[in-house]
Amino acid sequence: MKIYTKTGDGGETSLFGGQRVPKSELRVEAYGAVDEVNSMIGVVLATPPSGFMTELLTAIQADLFSIGALLASPEPDKVANALSKADIPAERVGALEDVIDRVEQELPPLTAFVMPGGTPKAAQLHLARTHCRRAERTVVALHSAESVDRVILTYLNRLSDLLFMLARLANFEAGEPDRTW
Repeated sequence: MKIYTKTGDGGETSLFGGQRVPKSELRVEAYGAVDEVNSMIGVVLATPPSGFMTELLTAIQADLFSIGALLASPEPDKVANALSKADIPAERVGALEDVIDRVEQELPPLTAFVMPGGTPKAAQLHLARTHCRRAERTVVALHSAESVDRVILTYLNRLSDLLFMLARLANFEAGEPDRTW
């Protein structure tokens, strides 16, 4: 199978289920923004030190693939079989919250706004956080126009919080203090 099909050369793409839409459609923007977050997490995983939250971050990447599939499926009943592994249960949000709570206990309390940066790992986590916030805003806009499962909105909101905390943790573990504003 070739990677290029030439079917998108005119500015259209197929949603999951076969519907053709312009590549500028909000639904395409939403799952594209989620894909950007997933790619940024891939960059985080590739940035030394290795082993930093690898299991958590790879699980999040799987969640983001599921969210992308759900967002790319305007008629999920038509592709229910294919979406069977794309479920995001509310417990996944709870799991993110548990990690945030554990990390927060390890870190000095926040007393000011934290500037993005520090170690390369932390800087990449901050960048992933900003991509996540953009994805969240795009999904919120889609939700204003059509139905989006609320767990997706909650997940993305909590994920950006987690990425912020992981950036702080990466700096803390490296002995790099938070730079504040």
